[in-house]
Amino acid sequence: MAHPLHFLFILILLPSFNTEAFLDEIPSDTRNQLDLHAMIAQVCMDVEDQNTCLANIQNEIVKHGPPTPSSVVTAALRATLNEAVGAIDKISKFSTFSISYREQVAIQDCKELLDFSVSELAWSLGEMRTIRAGDDSVDYDGDLQAWLSAALSNQDTCLEGFEGTDRRLQGYISGSLTQVTQLISNVLALYTQLHSLPFRPPANNTILANDRSSEFPEWMTESDQELMRSRPRGEVHADAIVALDGSGHYRSISEAVDAAPILSKRRYVIYVKSGIYKENVDMKRKKTNIMLVGEGIGKTIVTGNRNFMQGWTTFRTATVAVSGKGFIARDMSFRNTAGPENHQAVALRVDSDQSAFFRCSIEGHQDTLYAHSLRQFYRECEIYGTIDFIFGNGAAVLQNCKLYTRVPLPLQKVTITAQGRKSPHQSTGFIIQDSFILATQPTYLGRPWKQFSRAVYMNTYMSGLVQPRGWLEWAGNFALNTLWYGEYKNYGPGSSLAGRVRWPGYHIIKDAAAANYFTVQSFIDGATWLPSTGVKFTAGLTN
Repeated sequence: MAHPLHFLFILILLPSFNTEAFLDEIPSDTRNQLDLHAMIAQVCMDVEDQNTCLANIQNEIVKHGPPTPSSVVTAALRATLNEAVGAIDKISKFSTFSISYREQVAIQDCKELLDFSVSELAWSLGEMRTIRAGDDSVDYDGDLQAWLSAALSNQDTCLEGFEGTDRRLQGYISGSLTQVTQLISNVLALYTQLHSLPFRPPANNTILANDRSSEFPEWMTESDQELMRSRPRGEVHADAIVALDGSGHYRSISEAVDAAPILSKRRYVIYVKSGIYKENVDMKRKKTNIMLVGEGIGKTIVTGNRNFMQGWTTFRTATVAVSGKGFIARDMSFRNTAGPENHQAVALRVDSDQSAFFRCSIEGHQDTLYAHSLRQFYRECEIYGTIDFIFGNGAAVLQNCKLYTRVPLPLQKVTITAQGRKSPHQSTGFIIQDSFILATQPTYLGRPWKQFSRAVYMNTYMSGLVQPRGWLEWAGNFALNTLWYGEYKNYGPGSSLAGRVRWPGYHIIKDAAAANYFTVQSFIDGATWLPSTGVKFTAGLTN
């Protein structure tokens, strides 16, 4: 039998009901119960089978102690996780209906992406278990919002994989994903309302690598640090060495990755000697804490040419794809040589939470760097491309990087970013700080791929071919009111704000406190995890 407060909550939802007057007349303990019922109803908002959803959430709460805001979120996460697991089973059945290679790849993508969502929901559920029931003053460190933000976007990527097909299977699979997506969206909104992101004061802005001892993780000995700085072939103390000439443990990076431990809690270092490695490397989610160390940009090169025109989904075109937590790469080049005529062709795709890239080059044309999901940091990297060449829905900060444009196809316009934030509750966006836009073609800073697209440029040099209006529409007026684009103290001939777009979502940032929100410390919580990576970073603003 339904709790009587459930019926009271239904009354409150009626448009003609005077909610404020009604709540004033009831005791505070009853009002608190009504608040919890409102939270439960929010979890099930817009879900197709609301009765079943409400019953599941209420049953979970009853099984796991007294009802509190924390227990409602925990119950919602558990129900959403179960729904995601069920969706994987449903999608697996569609494999027999695929009639083209692209459809088969898209279905495999969907299964992997839903598995990502299951992992991210499971991480979130584990985190909620550590929160004391009824404690609404939990310190918020960004983990849950980052994980739920990623889980929300995975289903979109699944459906985007059916571009280039007759969309028949996409329609069926979309139906299997609708409830999962809605539940994740509701839980994310509820969680962010309960635990709003605090404005942290900036830490001191010391670049950690100015102290040479902080260039490397704590577990690395002083002698290893010196060897890694000089990087001679035979002396590096690594867990595995890759060399094309057979002088290492493996001849390919993929072999070394396959042999690496599963769910490693310590850093596993793979040293890759100079050479051109023609392979597609896919580091799955269980390959955690892997570090690839090359011999320098243009010396250690991983290259491939997978592209959309060959029948691959954009997700699967990546020369190198990393999904395991805590990935680090340094002194390497990631390349996709498909060229502009083959359209989407990813050089590097990143779904690795708390991942870092130091002194790497990422080279392609359209869709070069797929910062797909979760928290990422790039320092002193070089990125080359034409159309949307930094895209995805990760929370990524690029610091002291160089962005180079290439010649696009005729009638194409060069755009640097296409950020895919689909909900205002997602903690995602692209931040380009203290960097250099070295445009050789007429170039735009970005365009809105999704409704709440977010990109910010700070203290960055812009060459003269950055166009006066700065930003480009995606399609007509789409997202111009809801996007969040910003510029703060940029310089150079292309940085003038006089001719910039006048969209409601475009912001000229004048306040340092507002700009600090988009720094490494605040935006990706980098001060808590970047020190252990050994990668240089600036925590706050440089000026």
